[in-house]
Amino acid sequence: MSKKYFLPTRREAMQTGAAVGTAFWVTGSLPVLANTRFKMEKINFACIGVEGKGSSDTDGVAREGTVVGLCDIDESRLDKKASRYPDAKKYVDYREMIPELGDKVDAVVVSTPDHSHACASVMAMKAGKHVYVQKPMAWSVNEARIMRKVAKENKVCTQMGNQGTAERALREAVGVLRAGAIGKVTEVHAWTNRPIWPQGEGRPTGTTVIPAGLHWDLFLGPAAERPFHESYHPFKWRGWLDFGTGAIGDMACHTMNLPVMALELFDPISVVAESTGIVENETYPKASKIVFEFAANANRGPVKMFWYDGGNTPGTDVIGDLKIPKSGSITIGTEGKLYSPQDYGQAYQLLPEVKFKDYVKPEPVLPLKSPGHYTEWALAIAAGDPTQAISNFEYAARLTETALLGNVALRAGAKIEYDAKEGKITNIPDANKLLGREYRKGWSL
Repeated sequence: MSKKYFLPTRREAMQTGAAVGTAFWVTGSLPVLANTRFKMEKINFACIGVEGKGSSDTDGVAREGTVVGLCDIDESRLDKKASRYPDAKKYVDYREMIPELGDKVDAVVVSTPDHSHACASVMAMKAGKHVYVQKPMAWSVNEARIMRKVAKENKVCTQMGNQGTAERALREAVGVLRAGAIGKVTEVHAWTNRPIWPQGEGRPTGTTVIPAGLHWDLFLGPAAERPFHESYHPFKWRGWLDFGTGAIGDMACHTMNLPVMALELFDPISVVAESTGIVENETYPKASKIVFEFAANANRGPVKMFWYDGGNTPGTDVIGDLKIPKSGSITIGTEGKLYSPQDYGQAYQLLPEVKFKDYVKPEPVLPLKSPGHYTEWALAIAAGDPTQAISNFEYAARLTETALLGNVALRAGAKIEYDAKEGKITNIPDANKLLGREYRKGWSL
């Protein structure tokens, strides 16, 4: 819609949008979206980290409103994105951007390396901003728990960037599993082709020249100070303990999403890892296998979940004669299996096929039609209802906590037993320090 036509103020538009946004979820009908477009043009976004995945995140929210702020620690990347959004104000430090833009911003997108997710998100939420953050939601278990708490306290609308949550097949499969199609679930297996970046290596020797326009101190953020090296930035940060969360942090919030959501695989009581080993307390292992154990709850019995990366995959006793893809998941029950290839839950299959050829799908437990991952968040903002974004922090924090406890087990080098209510490891007290870390001066939650 042309800006020269009358549009309501952001406050008026958000209030008007509440009833319209709710109508989407009640009717499950995409045409409702046409009636909401006018109000979403009034959502103003500020984006932190605007290249890599941050580039598509910025473009994604721009379709739902107006980008008024751009922030990146690399000025060349910042300028590149700013050429597409020339009216957006540029920053290299979000700690300056958020307070300076103030009421000009309704919502903040955080697409930084993992170690900066929590600081940026918490600052934005405490300022009353709605937040979209890339997966994993946080670098540490403690950060994820704090982010969940702050989102609830500030009544903001949130979303984590595991876009498979908006896939029709994933939502349908959640209902199929909850309906008991494969009987009593006993095991879940999920695997990935990651890492596809350097990992399982020691700290590089020497330093390399910091590229012009790269603000290395701002990249480090809450992490401990260290000299710049090209082994860390860009993209290669994922394999380093100080900056990334390794293979499981990168992909589990996608690949585990379907079974975790369906079976409420939260708060594992124990986690144990086999791997090629953490190297010099610097990088994640080249390959690992991690086993999570979940106690029974009101809706299911006890479950074990197996995670594989670095070329590890389930054995033929699990996958049978399937031609196993690079990534996917298999949920095993007493009456069959639910197999989902690839990462996002965009397809699933009940096995054995002959047994389920006449299977009648249950009534959905989630809206099957989605207007899109970013649009759901925008609709939630417009309606003032955090639950309308399905991967909101109430859910996403628990999914992230499950995944990141795998990294805690990797780093502990032994089986950990976990008390989720207290947020503590009970059998190895020293391992509790791996649930979080101290931040550098100038960075806080």
